[in-house]
Amino acid sequence: MAFPALDALREGFEVYPVVDAIGGTSVEAHAREKDMSGKLNVLVTGATGKQGGHLARELLERGHSVRALTRKPESPAAAALAALGATIVRGDFEDQGTLERAARGVDTAFAMATPFEIGEEAETREGINIVHAASAADVSHLVYSSVAGADRATGIPHFDSKFEVEKEVRRSGVPFTIVAPVFFMENFLADYMADGIAKGSIAIAVPATRRMQQIPLADIARFTALVIERRQSFLGKRIDIASDELTFATAAAAISEASGRHIEYTALPIDSVRQWNKDLAHMYEWFDRVGYDADVVGLRSLYPEVGWHRFSTWAAEQDWSATGVPVTPQHA
Repeated sequence: MAFPALDALREGFEVYPVVDAIGGTSVEAHAREKDMSGKLNVLVTGATGKQGGHLARELLERGHSVRALTRKPESPAAAALAALGATIVRGDFEDQGTLERAARGVDTAFAMATPFEIGEEAETREGINIVHAASAADVSHLVYSSVAGADRATGIPHFDSKFEVEKEVRRSGVPFTIVAPVFFMENFLADYMADGIAKGSIAIAVPATRRMQQIPLADIARFTALVIERRQSFLGKRIDIASDELTFATAAAAISEASGRHIEYTALPIDSVRQWNKDLAHMYEWFDRVGYDADVVGLRSLYPEVGWHRFSTWAAEQDWSATGVPVTPQHA
């Protein structure tokens, strides 16, 4: 499904229709030049997902040109990005040729992959395909989204899979920056958490007193956009990023305050998690034994323009009404 090209020119830079990279339509034919305002042309992989989608919208709001890679250009998420001015590019992480065509002519490529639908081996393979495509297309800046702590030999499968991609990024010779976020605050909105919150409980296999670094998608997008805009300051660097640090018990209290509903935190026995997911059990054990160590204070000092969220502020911005938890009784 192709989206109609927009008729207007935005600040002297043309907005193009969907590009079919699989079919072989040349992306390189489109202009790669920046206008006088410093507008950048950025390829965003995972653009119809949560992390990539937040970044694509952030870049568009900042006036940059976004080439949004997706397997399903006919999806509502792709249509929404096209309506905001993104160029929708059909491509497949398993087809390096489509990735190369999508990357030709861009200033920066944002790369990410996730293991939760395809598994760790496929995540590594697809991530490396993106790196090779960026190299073949002579991209001048590759920004790879990893995970905080992946470079610390955690033994956690979905951390190690990202570190394998990191190593290929460094070997590739492509100018790069690795952005490594911690635990997403949006995990509390995911089905596996929301179901528990709907019953008035957050249950994770981490002790109630263990502090956990967290970050919302909006902060990841704003920091990554900053990295893209200030590439010279970030070239060759790997940066763990976090917005706040608090216990899950404190997070439950913040959600209670924000929602007006009573939410309790329960620390699950680690063996109960290990029975159904060894990877997650290993991760929770690492959270308790080692944990993330991003420089929260330093990040807030060096990059105040990101507007780093406190967890309580993020919680207050969310709509918790869909959880269906009975409202906490109000007493005089």
